[in-house]
Amino acid sequence: MREICDDLTAEHDALDAVVADLDEAAWRKPTAAVGYTVADSISHLWYFDGTARLAATDPEAFEAGKRALLAQAGSGTDPSIEPGRVISGAELLRRWREDRRALVDALRTLDPSARLPWYGPAMGARSFATARLMETWAHGQDVVDALEATRPVTARLRHIAHLGVRARPFAYAINGRTMPANDVRVELVGPDGDLWTWGDEASPDRITGDALDFCLLVTQRRHRDDTTLRITGEGANEWAGFAQAFAGPPGPGRKPGEY
Repeated sequence: MREICDDLTAEHDALDAVVADLDEAAWRKPTAAVGYTVADSISHLWYFDGTARLAATDPEAFEAGKRALLAQAGSGTDPSIEPGRVISGAELLRRWREDRRALVDALRTLDPSARLPWYGPAMGARSFATARLMETWAHGQDVVDALEATRPVTARLRHIAHLGVRARPFAYAINGRTMPANDVRVELVGPDGDLWTWGDEASPDRITGDALDFCLLVTQRRHRDDTTLRITGEGANEWAGFAQAFAGPPGPGRKPGEY
């Protein structure tokens, strides 16, 4: 837990560095996520970092909040972004900093195998922390793109890539598809030149290339045509069309050039 919590903190800090000095106009700049501004993206993270801490410390209260949240589905309101729209960007940043630190502090006390409730299936504590890292990175990408900013590309991408590969059965299930029996071999080059691999080495279905591009694909921050990934085999090509590393309903994905 110490390692993944350190990486989660580093991911928080990398995004914090992008938004720390924004003026109010920049906070309200739209992103490629439909209907979301930069502030909305941070508010979304702030809200779910808060509910994640509740899942880690008071599962019953989390479940009550989850029921209330799901009851609002289809109402046209988004509880994760409304709070950030009534405060300044500076205040939003202050509150996100406070609550994300409380989340990490709570996660550090857990056994890695402890089961935590969430909006999808319950997860082990280590996977839960990894999912928060993935969400921070993914929504952070929307912010980075909107601001035409940069942030370091690090080996923390391996966590996101691993989630993306492990979530393949979930992506099929949530899209109402039957997953093929064939494995998909995934071979990625990390930012330090290391080769990261998953799946059967002999499989004809393969996704190979840059780790950053794969992470952008499985978080649905880039259309496959906007990556340099090499995708071969019917099963790999099918999966690449709807892969998602995140829980919840199928994501809308991105059109070519939409970021």
